[in-house]
Amino acid sequence: MASVSWRLRSLLLILAAAFLQGGCAAVALTAAGVGMGTAVSHTLGGIVYRTFAAPHDKVRRSTIAALGRMQIKVLEAKHDGNREVIKARAADRDIALEIESLTPNTTRLTVTATKDGGFIRDGATATEIILQTEKFVGPG
Repeated sequence: MASVSWRLRSLLLILAAAFLQGGCAAVALTAAGVGMGTAVSHTLGGIVYRTFAAPHDKVRRSTIAALGRMQIKVLEAKHDGNREVIKARAADRDIALEIESLTPNTTRLTVTATKDGGFIRDGATATEIILQTEKFVGPG
């Protein structure tokens, strides 16, 4: 009799685990769909990035214009081969932007916004910078 009770508990535990796993997949698929709808990608670490079908100079000008529209102060910009790193600041957030040429007409923009000395990542601010940049880059 004890073995039936043990088997029943084991079966219920396995079913509960399978049910919870299925819920996680649904949430993950919903989150992926929302992210794809805006064409902005996120890493688990709060880094936000997007690849544009535009040359480096156009993405750079658009990024600087977006930062200006948002009144985010650019502190410095450094060129290193096919990429440029821009440091900016808004309130208590340090913002790092990397503009990397993948081809003459393809450029990747990566944005990281950190708060409280880098302990907290602000994905919402980073996402908005990319969305504003996208408005200046325009369609294709």
